[in-house]
Amino acid sequence: MSQETVLYDLTDGVATLRLNRPDRLNAVTGEMLDLIRASLLRAVDEGARAVLLTGEGRAFCSGADLVGRMDGKPIDPADNLEFHYNPLAETLSKLPIPVVTAVNGPAAGAGVGIALAGDIVVMAKSAYLLLAFSNIGLVPDCGATWLVAKSAGRAKALEMALLGEKVSADDAKDAGLVARVAEDDALLATAGGIAAKLAAKPTVALGLIRAQVKAALNSTLSETLSIEAQNQRAAGKTEDFREGVTAFLAKRAPEFRGR
Repeated sequence: MSQETVLYDLTDGVATLRLNRPDRLNAVTGEMLDLIRASLLRAVDEGARAVLLTGEGRAFCSGADLVGRMDGKPIDPADNLEFHYNPLAETLSKLPIPVVTAVNGPAAGAGVGIALAGDIVVMAKSAYLLLAFSNIGLVPDCGATWLVAKSAGRAKALEMALLGEKVSADDAKDAGLVARVAEDDALLATAGGIAAKLAAKPTVALGLIRAQVKAALNSTLSETLSIEAQNQRAAGKTEDFREGVTAFLAKRAPEFRGR
């Protein structure tokens, strides 16, 4: 791994990305967001079959780095969204491989959007989520509005966004925002185990499942049935599907190759 703001490692099909500004609680800059996005695309290009995303130090991500932003000149936060935050959110959403996020500490502001973009979110017991935007006169970004509202519903989304209060790991799980809560010292082992399990599964089918669930959130039943049929046709043409059926009939464990 290189000593950059995002550390990258690819081992056994799992690309591990670590946000690496621990002295700033992994607060993000535009350049860092671009590097996260580039690292995700690199993982796909290099044949990764799952991504594990976490933070270095005691925080997952404290949101945007505001230091140096308020220098007396007018700023337009929307520019950062258009050129840095939104492209990352779109890339996370459209990635053809599954993403596991290990929320090792506070996830605030844009960090909430990055954390909840994972397909399976594992949160350390001591961690918390904080939509802090209303506390400084801004609105949620990096996809947090959609992710929280779709996961927990309108009431929870408004409570979190309007009040700007911390949400504990247990409360986040109860609200449907995260899949699992782990003891702090077991977080990476738990999340890493999930990522390894996903990396051993039929990769094309997992990518189709990601897209299918996303589409279902905004589709009618009839539209979803059509999407399922299209995706099933594509999955049925893969080598992994043939291997899965062959292994089932032979009563052995399948050996998927991600093709």
